Amino acid sequence: MESPQPRQVDREQPLTEHMELRDKGIRLALIPFFGIVIPNLTGVFGALEPQSLMYWAGYPYFILLSFLVWQGNRFFLLKQREHFDWFNHPVRKIIVLLLVSAFYTAPLAVLMHVGWYSMAGFAGPDWNAIRLSTLTIVICVIFITHVYEMVYLIQLRASDTLHLERLERAKIEAELMALKNQIDPHFMINALNVLSFLIEHDRAKALQFNSALADAYRYILRNKSQELVLLMDEIEFLGHYCSLLKLRFSEGIQISLPADKDLLKAYLIPPISLQVLLENAVKHNHFSAEQPLELRLTIQQDAISVCNEVRRKSPASAPSNIGLKNLDERYRLIMQEGIQIDSAGSRFTVTLPLLRTS
Repeated sequence: MESPQPRQVDREQPLTEHMELRDKGIRLALIPFFGIVIPNLTGVFGALEPQSLMYWAGYPYFILLSFLVWQGNRFFLLKQREHFDWFNHPVRKIIVLLLVSAFYTAPLAVLMHVGWYSMAGFAGPDWNAIRLSTLTIVICVIFITHVYEMVYLIQLRASDTLHLERLERAKIEAELMALKNQIDPHFMINALNVLSFLIEHDRAKALQFNSALADAYRYILRNKSQELVLLMDEIEFLGHYCSLLKLRFSEGIQISLPADKDLLKAYLIPPISLQVLLENAVKHNHFSAEQPLELRLTIQQDAISVCNEVRRKSPASAPSNIGLKNLDERYRLIMQEGIQIDSAGSRFTVTLPLLRTS
């Protein structure tokens, strides 16, 4: 099974369709603010006093100008996002923003100011005040546009990060499922080979083996989709698996399992992990009723170890350890920590990290 590959984020098509521009509150606050403040700061009202009706009529007029400037620039900003973005076309984007200021914002501001002087009954336009007010509006537009783009880029980055995290999670789940799917066929092929042998040579043991196999495989089916199970359940399953080994090898296998139920209930472990270690020991070591293979499971320091004496079946052939590699990959995906293998000396020990239930 192939793992899905993360899809490259397409910068030619920015993710604007997934981002709602939530700026209603800011517009409701700042459009009137600029419409009131800028005319007073730039002297557009001239000699008009608060006692004059035209003085108060100027505020709705310049708030309208502020509204037209803001909404127009906002419209052009959203439209140009559909064609240009900072990643692929930064120069074009800057040029478009400057053109909007040059051919929309500034002309609109000048025309509205000239209209104001005509409406207010002044002798003629105050071009110094118009230039100062228009320049102030353009500077404010550039600043607000910069804020819009900064927020947009932050949202885009957050969206990309979330998207990649989801893809990575899907990839990990697919890899984990592929590793889990390797467990069932391997376990069943070995079990069915043994069952076939016992049917031919010992039908009574074959019936017992079939019953133990059903109990073991029921556990596999029940927990196949689980990432973690109670260590006590895993040890119980291991007991059924040990029964299979006993029926197959009689006294050739001696297994010591931990029996402290309180301790077993205190930990979690990826399912069907310990069975892999027992299967690996049986596969690669020589044993008999006279020289049984002893496997000891011990729990200490938030880990469980499986230890056995090394008796290579063929000294010239080294084990491939595919089962252990598979188990190590599962552990790294689920626990973010690999297994530990100690093959120094005459004993072979594999240690699996455990996760506390609380």
